[in-house]
Amino acid sequence: MSLTLQPVRVATGSDEEGMLVFGKGQRLVAVLTHLSERNEIAPGQWFLEAGFGPLEGPSHPTFVDLEAAQA
Repeated sequence: MSLTLQPVRVATGSDEEGMLVFGKGQRLVAVLTHLSERNEIAPGQWFLEAGFGPLEGPSHPTFVDLEAAQA
């Protein structure tokens, strides 16, 4: 699936840098949040804040970078 990323600010507290992820037909499929270096669980990684359609579900993984998130 070809994905398009669009930078966005996310109101999650200290971690505001985010990306909207669009799939086929420019449909929103996910919101990713870049975790700060002070994050205790996954510093500097990207977190699946919300998934839609095929990415919807209880799992909210982290990714080392945006390339890994798109894989």
